[in-house]
Amino acid sequence: MTRGKQKIEAQKKNAERNQKSKGSQLEARAVALKIVCPICKVQLANHNQLRDHYGSKHPKETPPPESS
Repeated sequence: MTRGKQKIEAQKKNAERNQKSKGSQLEARAVALKIVCPICKVQLANHNQLRDHYGSKHPKETPPPESS
């Protein structure tokens, strides 16, 4: 019966560990998305994504220059 008790304790320990690690990632996402498309207000991570976005969503417009 020792193994049965160890299994139950391990399951409880894993459940507690998994419960603590879950949480909201909204703050981390807000920090990562820094560039905003001036036309449709989509948030993007970097200028390369903005250029790709302009190519697919706004093909007739020119993307703004990269501001360093």
